Amino acid sequence: MIRPGLTFKLSVLLACIGVLASGATGYYAYHANRAMLVNEAGRSLLTSTELLGQRFSASIDDIGADVLVLASMPSTAKVAQTDDGAGPNVARERLAQVYSSFMVHHLEYLQIRLITRQHYGLELVRFDRDSDGLVRVERGNLQEKGQFAYVFDTLTFAPGRIYTSPISVNHEYGTHAAQGKPTLRLGTPVSNASGEVVGVVVIDIDLAVLLKRLQSDLPSDYQVYLANEWGDFLVHPDASKTFGFDRGRRVLMQDSFSVTRPLFEQSQGEVLANGLAQPRQAAGQVLAFVRRPFGDLEGNRFIVLGLAKPLDDVLSGANLLGNQIVRMVLIFSVLALFLAILFARALTKPLHILAHAATHLFAEHAMHTLPLNRTDEIGVLARCFERLRREIKSQMDVLHAKQRELVHLATHDVLTGLPNRVLFMEKLENAIEEAARRQECLAVLFVDLDRFKQINDQFGHSVGDKVLAAVARRLKQVLCSADVVARLGGDEFIVLIEGPRSQEAAPAIASRIMATLNEEVRIDGQSMTVGASIGISQFPDDSGTAEELLLNADAAMYAAKSGGRCAYLRYHDVLEARRREQAEQAGQPYMRAGEGAPEGHEAEPTA
Repeated sequence: MIRPGLTFKLSVLLACIGVLASGATGYYAYHANRAMLVNEAGRSLLTSTELLGQRFSASIDDIGADVLVLASMPSTAKVAQTDDGAGPNVARERLAQVYSSFMVHHLEYLQIRLITRQHYGLELVRFDRDSDGLVRVERGNLQEKGQFAYVFDTLTFAPGRIYTSPISVNHEYGTHAAQGKPTLRLGTPVSNASGEVVGVVVIDIDLAVLLKRLQSDLPSDYQVYLANEWGDFLVHPDASKTFGFDRGRRVLMQDSFSVTRPLFEQSQGEVLANGLAQPRQAAGQVLAFVRRPFGDLEGNRFIVLGLAKPLDDVLSGANLLGNQIVRMVLIFSVLALFLAILFARALTKPLHILAHAATHLFAEHAMHTLPLNRTDEIGVLARCFERLRREIKSQMDVLHAKQRELVHLATHDVLTGLPNRVLFMEKLENAIEEAARRQECLAVLFVDLDRFKQINDQFGHSVGDKVLAAVARRLKQVLCSADVVARLGGDEFIVLIEGPRSQEAAPAIASRIMATLNEEVRIDGQSMTVGASIGISQFPDDSGTAEELLLNADAAMYAAKSGGRCAYLRYHDVLEARRREQAEQAGQPYMRAGEGAPEGHEAEPTA
């Protein structure tokens, strides 16, 4: 598999930088444009909402002015004070014509009524609206309204004040088209010449028609929300959520749009929210809400008016810009890739020449291609290569010699020249694999010097080191050339015997080792005897792994040393001794491993 070279990597790096730069710029432009469009839409919505609120307040004020005009007519006070609605009355008929004219010119008016203070608030003049137009309610159908708040509250007002009712659903009997519609009532007292309140003029307003007229010039994708001072929806795109208090299931604006809570707490006058920055509070929309007082300020009446626009409509322009940005990013990415390849090839060509010279350091033809005559950094580097080649060549022979020496030191004991534990374990594992393949045996002899510590303490470490070297020489003399002897560390040596002879030869070799180590050795004019204890483990009888063979031989050696120094013991005999001891402790007859087998002999120390 061919790995990508420096030219490819540098081209990719430079191309990525160009792509990332153009992509980041496009990404920032796209998101900045989205945020700008959403913010602009929010400001536009807020302006429209405020304008709609001002129109609503102005319309309420205009209706209030109409109420005052009707109440201030001289014939109004006269009819309210003297008429009982029973017979013909010229003044009443003139008022009826005026009321009819007001109804004709104001389609949002559902009812206009003159109600006297007398006769329990009897209606004297009343015009309703139904599907066919205006309806004047005649004497037999006129009702007493003194029990309604818009009558008895208005009668307590001073002349000139306007009563504004809460916005509610009209459930009064016989109201024609006003039945079941959201209604706002404005009323004012009627006073006579002496200032005594003798009746009230009340206008019922169709809130839906009023808002429809006010929002006629708004874009069609705007959604209108309207709530009273308690938060009940009066206008909502989903009609089932309006006037919930009238159906026993209140739906509050502050619950649907939590951002509007400050408006109802009267801590803020307007709020903005959008689904881009506040996805939980304005999912998929841009919202603007304003709190707008209306009617008599002393009544603390206000509405919360809101406009919403789908976020997708607001961001439609940003999506078009995003498509253009993607095209531009792709074009600039291709251009960046092309320029990156050209620049990378121009930059890496001398480096390829240097790399070829570095990989063929001792080839003369490779050195001839170096730009040695260049005066820039590439030329300096090429001349450095030439000097390095000569210096490295002179050091290679020394390095190889040192390497061979290090390999030997890593696998051999420095003091005795014997293989160390690492090399011995490697040879032992290979020997086990070969013995298993040939179905042969091998033996491991663990040799521990008996009196080495006393010699070391008595004569010093330098003499101890010479003793270890002498022991190593004697071990090699005793063993065959095919046998392996290694020093594990301290005064411990290990011997590997391979082949079919290992099972029978191991005890004999152990005896020869003990015999040669019991002979006196003379070091620096001092005579001394070392002696050794030996443990024997065999493959495959005692174990099938190198580590376990070594541990078993070690265990057999310690058993031989504890039974008396200058002895050897097989691991098999150690196990038999343990079984015999366990049988004696349990009070049971001892049987050797394998029923009916003759009892084996214990290992006898040999000198």
